[in-house]
Amino acid sequence: MPQIGNMSLNDIVIPPGFIPNPRRSPLTDPWEPIYWKQADDAIIIALRLARSHTNARGLIHGGLIAALADKAMGHSCGHRVGPAFSLVTVNLSVDYIGTAKIGQWLAVKSNVLKTGSTLCFVESIITADDVAIARANATFRVVPRP
Repeated sequence: MPQIGNMSLNDIVIPPGFIPNPRRSPLTDPWEPIYWKQADDAIIIALRLARSHTNARGLIHGGLIAALADKAMGHSCGHRVGPAFSLVTVNLSVDYIGTAKIGQWLAVKSNVLKTGSTLCFVESIITADDVAIARANATFRVVPRP
């Protein structure tokens, strides 16, 4: 279990409505526990920041932010288009506008802008304790499942 200072994540309060991540991935498994909350039109992905989420300078790693934004936006598009389709990232852009500290609650909140028969456009705001630290935009290819 990752540590946050002298506390384990078992000692940290998780905001209401979040459940353990039901869509695991080999890429994000080392960052678990990751949490998931279904909103009306999107999936919110979140986690409590720990040392394992930092770079060599002790800052929250930009790659973590980009990967979680990609995950949240892809699942949000999937939620919108339904289970008959899967999604593949075509483009991902992230602007880093702040930083975060170990122990803060990192959340990726997405807004699906438009879905079509072949593409889904989505944006997200990434916050640390409700303060914006990044924004992301993505385009996903909508692929019918076999």
